[in-house]
Amino acid sequence: MDAARGVALLGIIAVHALVETADDGVATASYLIFGGRSAALFAVLAGVSLALLTGRARVRPGPDLWSAAAMLATRAGMLMLIGLALSWTDPTIAALILPYYAIAFLLAIPLVALPTTVLAPLAAALCLGVPVLSHLVRPALPVPDLGNPSLTGLVTDPLGLLSELTVTGAYPGVVWLAYLAVGIVVGRLRLSSARTAAGLLVGGTTAALAATAASIWLLGPGGGYAAIAAAGPPELLDSAPTIADAVTGYPDGVTPTTTWWWLATVAPHSGTPLDVVQTSGSALAVLGAMLLLAGIGTRGGSTVLGHLLRPLAAAGSMTLTFYVASILFMNSPLDTFGPLEGYLWQVGVALAAGQAWRRAVGRGPLETLVSAPAHAVRDRVCSARRTGTPAAAGRHRG
Repeated sequence: MDAARGVALLGIIAVHALVETADDGVATASYLIFGGRSAALFAVLAGVSLALLTGRARVRPGPDLWSAAAMLATRAGMLMLIGLALSWTDPTIAALILPYYAIAFLLAIPLVALPTTVLAPLAAALCLGVPVLSHLVRPALPVPDLGNPSLTGLVTDPLGLLSELTVTGAYPGVVWLAYLAVGIVVGRLRLSSARTAAGLLVGGTTAALAATAASIWLLGPGGGYAAIAAAGPPELLDSAPTIADAVTGYPDGVTPTTTWWWLATVAPHSGTPLDVVQTSGSALAVLGAMLLLAGIGTRGGSTVLGHLLRPLAAAGSMTLTFYVASILFMNSPLDTFGPLEGYLWQVGVALAAGQAWRRAVGRGPLETLVSAPAHAVRDRVCSARRTGTPAAAGRHRG
């Protein structure tokens, strides 16, 4: 799990630090590989963590559900506070994902109460259906400014900010809920099983390739690119030399609603049904691969492999800390490096510092900041609900 988080961390730093498009508007190889997939891997793994935090099973109604809801809501609140504290940073360097994650966490609370037989088809429905519903309702919603959400916006335009965080923004919560749902289902599996890991690798790869192939056919022979070029938006063809390049680089969390053909793309951060399936599949494939590799390393099959995975897992165990550190670094005067040089420095520091911190301290500082109050609130609510204190009874009557 931690090694998979490490892969996501290195990928999302690559998206922020490296160049997304060349001078002619063509997407770079690094953006095509890591764009969208790294953030989706984070989200799917967050869903797996939710399953682990709630006992890898359905949370039954009653004290257990109340305490789980309190814990997840507190985590969401802490993520929102950290995200708002970083609102001063430049969104052109990195659009902050933490406030959107907070909304997705809140939306995911009912999911932990569902049995897996219900949650699994619901996760599939969310992957395919929510982007379609979003396409329908977005024309009636305010146009997002795509800046980093701030406390000022929360005060001056709360409904506009809520609309952006849930539906129209860079990482819309209702779309990203699908990743959490997929992750919760996966987290309830027996992840220590090599068969489960192999199934995730093969199934995820198959889903990603199938979604990509469907997109290629729909946009090319199916006529999608021609329809998108005709429908616009007008500035689309000014952004890249070909319509294919323009469609690949244009989405910023969601696609335009000028034509339904936009839903056929798998462009990074497009939030379409095929994009969600493709990125969910790639996330499952990475998780399956890491579980298999970690199993080989821990069973003594490869000492070298174990040594290679250890720094990656150490960095992955404190992804929130290193994500925030990366944002702060790239928005500071310290970042005087070129794209590739800066990326390599960040990766080196994350791997080395993560290993040292894990050995000396354990949990990362921001991970502790988020988890400590969440667990404290969970324990307090669980105790109150089970013992029937006056405070608990008052809340129940309300």
